[in-house]
Amino acid sequence: MKKFKLVIVGGGSTYTPGIVKSLLSKKEEFKISELRLYDINAERQNKVGVIVKKVVEMFDPEVKLVLTTDPEEGFKDADFVFAQMRVGLYKMREQDEKIPLKYDVVGQETCGPGGLAYGLRTIYPMVEMIDFCEKYANKNYWIVNYSNPAAIVAKAMYKLRPNARILNICDMPVAIMRNMANILDCDRHDIEADYFGLNHFGWFTKIRVSGEDKTEELKAYVKEYGYIPPDSRSEVRHNDASWLHTFENAKHIMQMFPKYLPNTYMQYYLLGDRIVKEADKNHTRANEVMEGREKKIFDAVDQYNATGQIDLTQFFTGVHGEFIVEVAMSLAFDSRKRHLVMVENNGAIKNLPDDAMVEVPAYITKDGPEPIRVGEIPTFYKGIIEQQEASEKLVVEAAIEGSYEKALMAFTMNKTIPSAFVAKQILDDMIEANKEYWPDLK
Repeated sequence: MKKFKLVIVGGGSTYTPGIVKSLLSKKEEFKISELRLYDINAERQNKVGVIVKKVVEMFDPEVKLVLTTDPEEGFKDADFVFAQMRVGLYKMREQDEKIPLKYDVVGQETCGPGGLAYGLRTIYPMVEMIDFCEKYANKNYWIVNYSNPAAIVAKAMYKLRPNARILNICDMPVAIMRNMANILDCDRHDIEADYFGLNHFGWFTKIRVSGEDKTEELKAYVKEYGYIPPDSRSEVRHNDASWLHTFENAKHIMQMFPKYLPNTYMQYYLLGDRIVKEADKNHTRANEVMEGREKKIFDAVDQYNATGQIDLTQFFTGVHGEFIVEVAMSLAFDSRKRHLVMVENNGAIKNLPDDAMVEVPAYITKDGPEPIRVGEIPTFYKGIIEQQEASEKLVVEAAIEGSYEKALMAFTMNKTIPSAFVAKQILDDMIEANKEYWPDLK
């Protein structure tokens, strides 16, 4: 059996133990000889590494585990790179959320001005990572990218590093499909979804279970209950109060626009005023994560160091780790599995620009994704996608050109922001907050 060398970039992420568990659970099919955690924050990575070491011992002690901050050691001869970097950590996510809310605008890490700010922080670190892969990794390396905001990252990488072997994915559609499976009382893997849009900006058009069309049945349920399953089978990551509220909000979108089933992130664009009204401007999702999952994992490390006792199961997130491994396996073995991924449009959605980075079903081969053509989409969906795509395109151009004007255009164009006056206020505050991360904008 072929063995692979795999790097997790952002090894200090609290999601790393769950990804490693999902990866090593597949050792009979997808054997890892060497697993490397690479991060620029050694202190954080070393703490998470304590848990990852225990996961490796539990699931596949034959794997060589390396923790490093050195690019050559991290990427040398790597076959796969799982990227999950968070530039600025949760301290900057907090600013992404709270600065817009100050102006009664949606504060969210990947949507609206927060997403644009996060994108401006992430573009050039992603370029650097690709350059490390080109310099050190196996010539047939694949990067499977989870780093957010995935739509902006994908668009920028196709522009700045068009020959990079990178596949951009997102686990949110899969998490929604997990809830759909719970609603329809089936296994997630039995669901085949038709879908179109941008990342965090899309719709499911058909849902089949083992070939049987369940779309209308599911739409009727979602109109009444949203994506909240009839029992508690959803995994913990998406089962706290704020996520339950997010899944419930899908019913309002379905009641107004019943043609397609929405991605939950559409709430920020279509229900923005309600989202802002219900938000706590002083205590956002970033605070919840820092006080919850972040604190939990680092407290567990401290407890383990003091007592030698640790409960690993609390760190095993489900679809997040499973999905990235499933995609990597399809790339590795040319198995042509069907997944929702981000690709350059090139006619996949007939009436959108060819250079738009769209999220659609594709067959994943050893040479990358083969998108399934969606055809034309209706005017309403086309119009708001074009507006969002233009906002993302402008922010990428702002980063590349160092253009304040294009950044202001990107913020003004975004549907979550009501006027150019508000866009300028938010942008100027974001520039101040991101001084050590953003390209200079003049």
